[in-house]
Amino acid sequence: MRTLPALAIALPCCLLAAPAAQAQSWTFDLAIYGYFPRAGGTTNFPPDNGGGGGSDTVTIDGDPLLNHLKFAFMTQFAAHKGDWGLFADYIRVDFGSSKSGSRAINIGGVLPVGAAADIDYSLKGNLFTLAGSWKVPTSPAFTMDLLFGARMLDIDTHLGYALSGNIGSIPLQERSGDRNASQTNWDAIIGARGRVPFGAGSRWYAPYYVDVGTGDSSLTWQAMAGVGYSFGWGDVVGAWRYVDYRMKSGRVIDTLNFNGPAIAAVFHW
Repeated sequence: MRTLPALAIALPCCLLAAPAAQAQSWTFDLAIYGYFPRAGGTTNFPPDNGGGGGSDTVTIDGDPLLNHLKFAFMTQFAAHKGDWGLFADYIRVDFGSSKSGSRAINIGGVLPVGAAADIDYSLKGNLFTLAGSWKVPTSPAFTMDLLFGARMLDIDTHLGYALSGNIGSIPLQERSGDRNASQTNWDAIIGARGRVPFGAGSRWYAPYYVDVGTGDSSLTWQAMAGVGYSFGWGDVVGAWRYVDYRMKSGRVIDTLNFNGPAIAAVFHW
């Protein structure tokens, strides 16, 4: 799937050269979001066979742990010339959590009854989507762009843990540890985005976005919907966004999702 990064660049370039768009002028949209997601999923930290570390895979259930958002940033950019265009989307997230007495960890299997762990877990990630777009013929107020391109996911995770309780059956070198793992995915995606107006004067509208893809992942999909209001200078939008990944076997990340509200200022020129 390493041809996908080149595909993500080549598709929009081809689209921008489409003859049908020559008579049109460019229009641009830039959205800057505050994004407040929770994260969940499962991470597999490979055996630490160097330096006397543990020899078992350590698996973390992130659902009860990734509840502390340290930082998140989201932005979207769209350019149109006639019916063709370019769309880009970027998310940066930084989660971290410390928890005592947790059983959200497997070390070569489920922990024995009566065993628990003090866990320090963090996840940092970048998601970047680049796609070409084609405007579906609709009414002037209702819009729909079909998207086709690629998305990159880049994740870095860290785990520190110390077991306590009924741990007599667990090898000494596995009772505490400090591990790091990372993963980069490229997936081809198709999707749609646009807006549905409502209310007097069509100043109110419902923005929407959906895509689905595969490649390095078994399946990735995301959806966003909300409510926006148009002012003279641009728009203000409140929305909810969900991103989901299902990975192929043997990867560091087994499953991953981001889920939460967002608020944005959208500028047009």
